[in-house]
Amino acid sequence: MTAPGGKYYVHDKLGIKQPHHESFARLWETRWEPLANSMTYPFLYTDKRDFEPIAQEMIRLNFKEPYEWQSFASMFEPHASNLYDTAAAAEQAGELEKASEYYLRAANVWFISRYPHILTDIQRNAWERSKVSTLKGLQLRGIPMEEILVPHKHGLKSEGKHVPIWISLPSGASKESPVPIVFGIGGLDSWRPEMACFAAAYHQCGIGMLLVEIPGTGDSPALIDDPKSPDRQWSSVLDWVDENEAIDSKKVVGWGISTGGYYAIRAAYTHHDRFLGMVSHGGACHHVFDPEWLDGIEYREFAHSAAEAFAWKWGFQGDMEKAIRESSGRFSLLKDGTLDRSDCSRLLLIQGTEDTVFPVDDTYLCLEHGPPKEVRICNFSHVVYRSYNSKPPYVCCCGGDAFQLKDSKAQNGAIPVANGAIYHGMRDPATGEFDPWLYKGNRCEELEAFQ
Repeated sequence: MTAPGGKYYVHDKLGIKQPHHESFARLWETRWEPLANSMTYPFLYTDKRDFEPIAQEMIRLNFKEPYEWQSFASMFEPHASNLYDTAAAAEQAGELEKASEYYLRAANVWFISRYPHILTDIQRNAWERSKVSTLKGLQLRGIPMEEILVPHKHGLKSEGKHVPIWISLPSGASKESPVPIVFGIGGLDSWRPEMACFAAAYHQCGIGMLLVEIPGTGDSPALIDDPKSPDRQWSSVLDWVDENEAIDSKKVVGWGISTGGYYAIRAAYTHHDRFLGMVSHGGACHHVFDPEWLDGIEYREFAHSAAEAFAWKWGFQGDMEKAIRESSGRFSLLKDGTLDRSDCSRLLLIQGTEDTVFPVDDTYLCLEHGPPKEVRICNFSHVVYRSYNSKPPYVCCCGGDAFQLKDSKAQNGAIPVANGAIYHGMRDPATGEFDPWLYKGNRCEELEAFQ
């Protein structure tokens, strides 16, 4: 703990059970319905219309924690499949805009059915179908996102031969005109399909986007309980980047969201010479593994039981008691010496003071160890929820002068941003309707703190 008196900054909030853990009805009413109305994470590609019927049926059936995940996920499958079938029919009829919309809406419903972690066959199927549906939807919108199976040259035999990534480069990227990229590192629940919603905004800035999952999530082949497995994974993917002539491998900025922020901090040290800069957006490094912090985490701001997801993701097979005993010794970046290494890439830490998932104490701890870093502290809860409404400057500015954005409206190093949530849409000022793909680069905003 880094707060005065040997306490966490949110110490007095740790034992408070949030109301959305009482039942699915309370989750919908207090958390998810407002987020769905505004198309805010985890509702990225659609809104309330696709979830209201499902929610009402789950409320009628009195779903509550601890959820039986097979039953939970089965409530979403028919709706997602119907949306997908509508998309396929529209594509066949040449109605490509409609097809794209429905593919992405289907993907979002499948995402919620497997959120936050895959524990059943239905959720595994939802994950597989969400990938297909998201790629179809993006490609029909002119976003050339594709999956590449990168040779896992640095992996162990038990880790398989490939690291699945998604990558999308802006038009014009070539050997003669290579582009910088954002190296997106997924979180506990936000994987490639979800992070792909940022690609269009970066393309308008002349920047590509590469996406990959962290150990224990999505399709990452990295050993789930090996603290060094992500190092091998990044090395394999970065080697592939070096060999891709359409990418300027000297201009790679990493961006880890939430749990991905933990891996971003680690990679900033272990691969300091391969990233131009790194952003840990809502990440952690040490205190998050404290037994005192983990005790009761299942009842805090995370939508479902954070304890269950935590215990599976970090390789403890759902055994939270074992995770509480052993996770710090295995994964703390302070205890393993990472934070005190002498070399670290440019590292920007973004964290919320009110976060009860990942403690802001870890951000302050990072500042006390190793080379100097940059930081943005916000008066928010878990900032990952807001990262999907944020803007490119936080990531682009970490690239410094090398990330010169291709936008005629950008002046004096300013970063072009839209008048709204540019990653997944904004209100059309003419009609008042929400357009998930509306982007109007008609305003420049200077972030003086990062210039």
